[in-house]
Amino acid sequence: NLVARTGLRALSLDYRLAPEHPFPAGADDALSAYRALLDSGEDPSAIAFAGDSRGGGHAVTTCLAARDAGLPAPAAIVAFSPGLDYTGTGKSMDTKAGIDPLFTRESLRHTAAMYLAGQDPHQPMLSPAVHADLTGFPPILLQAGTNELLLDDSVRLAERARDADVDMILDITAGAPHVFQAFVGTLDEAGQALDRAALFLTQHLNAH
Repeated sequence: NLVARTGLRALSLDYRLAPEHPFPAGADDALSAYRALLDSGEDPSAIAFAGDSRGGGHAVTTCLAARDAGLPAPAAIVAFSPGLDYTGTGKSMDTKAGIDPLFTRESLRHTAAMYLAGQDPHQPMLSPAVHADLTGFPPILLQAGTNELLLDDSVRLAERARDADVDMILDITAGAPHVFQAFVGTLDEAGQALDRAALFLTQHLNAH
């Protein structure tokens, strides 16, 4: 739906998944894909990172890894309900308990343990909402709903972006659940949010 609204070409990564391939396998795969795009001659000003949930987390952390590797930043980041804090310390983890129709703290803790495989979550690549320095990041659009445990992952990353003098749009939809953008045709808010994301991308990408 996002591609249809923008006319942009998309590459969907089949990155390795936990528990068979815990952190940093998926993060490494995302960085390798970006490096391959650049090596093939693609202009970073024509590339955006976009994803939802864990993929939204990868959209942010791949940019961190690219910066640390000395690679140019992409033109923009779009993240739908991203998971950005494996420490689980956002206040929405408690205030939205019983409101989120998909997740509980226990379910998130269970999947996090598989992904972490004993690693300390207190590091930028696992909890960028808490620990990342976003200096030099491209413009970021974060979309989330008020009815999700991960809401404050986006809220806190937006604060970190502000502190790093990064262009940031924090786009929160009332009453919407995790990755509500998937419900195009069912929720009016889904199509509206994707329209806003498409506008953001077309404003920031030098697409050829």
